[in-house]
Amino acid sequence: MNGFQLTFFTEQSRRHAGKHLVDWLVHLTEELNLPGVTVIPASEGMGHHHRVHSARFFELADQPVSVVMVVSAEEADRLFERLRKENVRLFYTKTHIEFGMLGE
Repeated sequence: MNGFQLTFFTEQSRRHAGKHLVDWLVHLTEELNLPGVTVIPASEGMGHHHRVHSARFFELADQPVSVVMVVSAEEADRLFERLRKENVRLFYTKTHIEFGMLGE
């Protein structure tokens, strides 16, 4: 199957609609009946403002996080339509991929 890998980059402390943005994205995935989502915490990263974000003991709220989804073109369109409607400011990458399932 062909589709997209979507990767959203944010920090643990970012919020949207009264929830942590990462949690909101995971729940949105379920609401839109998308096939799945993976949340990947990082120990350190640099944002577009050239500020270092890290998961040090006293700075856990600043921890960089990637939210990754593999979706069809139609699912990507529905997701981005909703993100635009919600006016979510979020950096992302969208990569054309082939995907499938092996084994039983």
